[in-house]
Amino acid sequence: MRATRKSLALTLGVATVLAVAACAPSTGGGGTESTSEPGGSTAEATEGGGEPINIGIITSTTGPLAAYGKTFVDGFEAGLDYATDGTGEVNGSPLEVTFEDDGGDTDRAVTLARDLIGQGYTILGGTASSGIALSLAEQAEQNKVLYVSGPAASDAITGINDYTFRSGRQSLQDVATAGSFVDVEGQQVLVFAQDNAFGQGNLAAVQAVLGAKGAEVTSVMVPEDVTEFTPFAAQVLDAAPTMVFVAWAGATSGAMWQALDQQGVLDDITVVTGLGDASTFGAYGAASDKIDFLNHYFPGAADNEINTAMIEYVEAAGGTPDLFTPDGFTAAQMIVRAIEEAGGADDVDAMIAALEGWSFEGPKGSYTIRESDHALIQPMFQVRLVSDGNGGWTPELVSTAAAEDVAPPEAG
Repeated sequence: MRATRKSLALTLGVATVLAVAACAPSTGGGGTESTSEPGGSTAEATEGGGEPINIGIITSTTGPLAAYGKTFVDGFEAGLDYATDGTGEVNGSPLEVTFEDDGGDTDRAVTLARDLIGQGYTILGGTASSGIALSLAEQAEQNKVLYVSGPAASDAITGINDYTFRSGRQSLQDVATAGSFVDVEGQQVLVFAQDNAFGQGNLAAVQAVLGAKGAEVTSVMVPEDVTEFTPFAAQVLDAAPTMVFVAWAGATSGAMWQALDQQGVLDDITVVTGLGDASTFGAYGAASDKIDFLNHYFPGAADNEINTAMIEYVEAAGGTPDLFTPDGFTAAQMIVRAIEEAGGADDVDAMIAALEGWSFEGPKGSYTIRESDHALIQPMFQVRLVSDGNGGWTPELVSTAAAEDVAPPEAG
């Protein structure tokens, strides 16, 4: 694999670029080196090998989602190394990867995608932003190219068109995992969330998934400008639900969790929320060991050879495996599969057919790409935070939720 970073910000740092370059697998054909200068071409011929195959990865390496983009790229490079047995080639053709920084901006991402497509790229991947992913999916359909979305969790990506796949989980899988903590049939599940699009979206997902399993779904929706959460915590106690599903983001998280803890909500009720990346582990304060966490991934979640290989590769390159590292790894596996089975990247319909219905082993365990809507069926995890003995918290696996048990409803 030859990787070139066009338009990447210098704030990534020389050390990161060197680490990635040092661990890029050999092309195995004695070919020329690709350029890493801005605007450089990746379509260079190799000595004694097939024509290079171009892959464009658009994700955030600057902006609010930069950390997610970094772990996705780390995982992607590890996945290409694994899927090509360290050669960086498929059927004798070297894979030329161009990484582009969307900066969290949809218009910029669309412009980058159009530029890559204009250069003849038929494979695109990446992005952690749901809004950007949806726009890239539109570009994929309009231009008839393969698009493998990254960590973006919007359910609307699933089934959006024939050209779009996903390499991560979606929100409905999070909600289904929350339901695995208790038998929700006939029980009251209360959604505690901010009264905004994010909170309302989570409420709708809980109603759709857990409501369909027989739960009575209620809610306490908190205005975004509230800073005193005691009255809302009291409402939760008064409702006496079997389970509380918390959907929260932003600077008020610490105060919110403190209020739930002080009012005794965490002592008397099963409270479930999603565990994010490692930077969030300290956000729950003293409430940490009282919360049940659903989880997409942490390095100790899965015990298999592929997960071990991914972790070792990323750490050797100077990175740290985290929440979205497996999404990059899985994206690489999918792209290699598509190219391999289609005999190259020219026949997009053949690449699509190669992915539909495909079952494979990945960092989290067994995955299946559902043929009808391209949902990625995968295991999820129940996790708790435990003290690391140094004043911090570390995740510990409680249980694995089987892929079929947390599969999202089929997209219409």
